[in-house]
Amino acid sequence: MITFVMEYEKYTFLEAVKALAERVGMQLPETDRTQQERQDRDIKAKLLSVNKLAAIYYFRLLKSAQGTLGMDYLKKRGLSDEIILRFGLGYSGQGGSDLYHYLKDQGYDDEILKESGLFTYERGIRDKFWNRVMFPIMDINNKVIGFGGRVMGDAKPKYLNSKETRLFDKSRSLYGLNVARASRKPALIICEGYMDVIALHQAGFAEAVASLGTALTAGHAQLIKRYTSQVLLAYDSDEAGTKAAMRAIPILKEAGLSAKVIDMQPYKDPDEFIKALGAEAFQERMDKAENSFLYEISIIEKKYDRADPESSTMFERETAEKLAGFTERLERENYLQAVCRKFQISADGMHELVANYGTKKGIIQKQAISGQEKPLKKKRESGVRQAEKILLTWMIDDHVIYEKVQAYIQPEDFSDPLLRDVADKLYAQFKQGRVSPAGIINTYGTEEQHSEVAALFSAELDEGLSRSERERALNDAVAKVKKNSLEEALKHAGDAHVMQELLAKQIKLGQIHITI
Repeated sequence: MITFVMEYEKYTFLEAVKALAERVGMQLPETDRTQQERQDRDIKAKLLSVNKLAAIYYFRLLKSAQGTLGMDYLKKRGLSDEIILRFGLGYSGQGGSDLYHYLKDQGYDDEILKESGLFTYERGIRDKFWNRVMFPIMDINNKVIGFGGRVMGDAKPKYLNSKETRLFDKSRSLYGLNVARASRKPALIICEGYMDVIALHQAGFAEAVASLGTALTAGHAQLIKRYTSQVLLAYDSDEAGTKAAMRAIPILKEAGLSAKVIDMQPYKDPDEFIKALGAEAFQERMDKAENSFLYEISIIEKKYDRADPESSTMFERETAEKLAGFTERLERENYLQAVCRKFQISADGMHELVANYGTKKGIIQKQAISGQEKPLKKKRESGVRQAEKILLTWMIDDHVIYEKVQAYIQPEDFSDPLLRDVADKLYAQFKQGRVSPAGIINTYGTEEQHSEVAALFSAELDEGLSRSERERALNDAVAKVKKNSLEEALKHAGDAHVMQELLAKQIKLGQIHITI
């Protein structure tokens, strides 16, 4: 059940457990927290409450007579009442400190209000946002973590975002992701601004998101990777948008995401495009989106005069240098052929250039030039690591086995960093007299770590073995882990006395005998 929710909602293990618990009204047991962690959790809860009330305040103001200016702007931009409600858009009033007094009346003190970033304290206390259409920024659980505001009129800055807080980190937040993640579309569309995202959602493209007043970061890419492996860039078609796309593409590639670029010319952005040509035309542009690498090469080409031999050669050299960045031979060859076809370059000449750049940088092995590149063998898990995993599963399954194994093996004997960390947590729980699998599993944030650690707790031991066979397997695993630990310690032992002790322990390895 939990795995289903994780995959369907794209949640982490802990997020899935919390969501299910909230759904059935179940109070989850509190994990052990330090006083600082408890204080931080309480502050975050208060900030979420403040932001929620502020969002409601802005929304109601937009719907009132005082919000006419904001509502007229949104209607002029073609937004429906339904989309205004879906994104919780609002208006911040003409200035003063009305929101501040409203929140004070709700019982919030200045310490938490100051940390919310909704107010300025330079010359008296005033609302930070005024005369702006307000865009609540929500996390994936639809909780308001910050705000963006678009000024009505010509004042600067045109767009103003909340400052970063304990809740709001611009480099790891995407506007619209709370809706887009549930769209079940194969790719996310990344735009530049709030209105582009809203216009796309209104046109039926609920997979659209935008970064928040900052260039795309590695944090954004990792967040996106939780929900999809494919990205469509819908940045502005002007020079600034092109530069933003060129910065984003290598970040997305580094994160293992496949990216394509939507051509919106002759229009500037998705909002303008859809208003002019409609949703069907935008879908056609999406279907014809250009591979991000070929897009990069087309932008590079604009720097050179292909009619001039010298300039054309410089373009081809720069292109070859980028092609040499593909470490996998088949991928490199596919892109080389595609580039040569599109930009009318000699494939033989490009092969030679790419080989030269690749060998100089150590990216391409010499065998690859003559077509004799050997396929890499899949890395097998070492016998020691397998033994470490077996030991952990055995101890998790049986407290008595833990008592016997811990006489020989301690967490520091585990060579694999992840398994050593699990062992450290498990041993600590055994000493406290309470083993909590969830308490260990949910300390690991990445999907890969979570899956591997969860597998240790859910693995089934081979009950088909006889008692003597199980004993022999357990003793072999203990001896293998301890032997490896002692060998590693010997490599780094600088003291003769320490070396003698380690050698003595090695001699005693044959005396290990655990009965079960």
